[in-house]
Amino acid sequence: MTLQDDLIAWFDAAARDLPWRRDMSPWSVMVSEFMLQQTPVSRVLPVFDAWMRRWPSPAALAAASPGEAVREWGRLGYPRRALRLHAAATAIVERHGGAVPSAREALLALPGVGDYTASAIASFAFGDRHPVLDTNVRRVFARVLEGVAFPSPSVTAAERALAESLMPDDDAHRWAAATMELGAVVCTARAPRCGDCPVADRCRWRAAGYPEHDGPPRRGQAWAGTDRQVRGRLMAVLRDADGPVARDALDAAWDDHDQLDRCLHSLVVDGLLEPVKDGRFALPS
Repeated sequence: MTLQDDLIAWFDAAARDLPWRRDMSPWSVMVSEFMLQQTPVSRVLPVFDAWMRRWPSPAALAAASPGEAVREWGRLGYPRRALRLHAAATAIVERHGGAVPSAREALLALPGVGDYTASAIASFAFGDRHPVLDTNVRRVFARVLEGVAFPSPSVTAAERALAESLMPDDDAHRWAAATMELGAVVCTARAPRCGDCPVADRCRWRAAGYPEHDGPPRRGQAWAGTDRQVRGRLMAVLRDADGPVARDALDAAWDDHDQLDRCLHSLVVDGLLEPVKDGRFALPS
């Protein structure tokens, strides 16, 4: 059997039961791809389910305000994704009659849709043949085929060419899903479970004795005390409020008022908050 056969057979038997796999409609896949950016599945699941119940189509979301999209996004993080998804839904209604387009070029023209997201939607929702290179897939390829612990910080032309050469003629979307799943649950960044890997005997990194990463240091993202934490605190105050919030309520969210001022300004610039009358702030209308 080939590498592709081994991985697809493993995926068919071991894949997690996820709602965007049960409902592989274009809108379901699109929402999941926006939510899964830099966010683990466990955090996405409850937000995804609530979102799809409330807004089962692009038209339903487009009819809501951007602020409601931000509120429903909850504590998922990186709330600009909610604004971009709302903008994409609006564009789908205006340009495509409310149906998520199938052409990769049309997907790329939507707000918030980049190279990876367009390829993922075209592959998983429409069965098109595109390489889908997320962090998990790149790590699997680096270990199994190149014998290194981690890929380069950004996708290279050689990496993309390799991914294209590996796609099977049939079931390319299942191959993409299988490689993503392997990286997410078995070939993980910190504690790979090589004993459970269906292609361990093909892995060059394992055969070489698991050489350590010799590229640029890989740093985790800090949180405590950062502007990201302050922005999250401010957004939580607005999400939990029934309407506009007075500045005093926002000032109570963080002790360092210079940092708070900076973060409040950045949220306004990003379109996540709006100044309203009497010095209050609200989610975007």
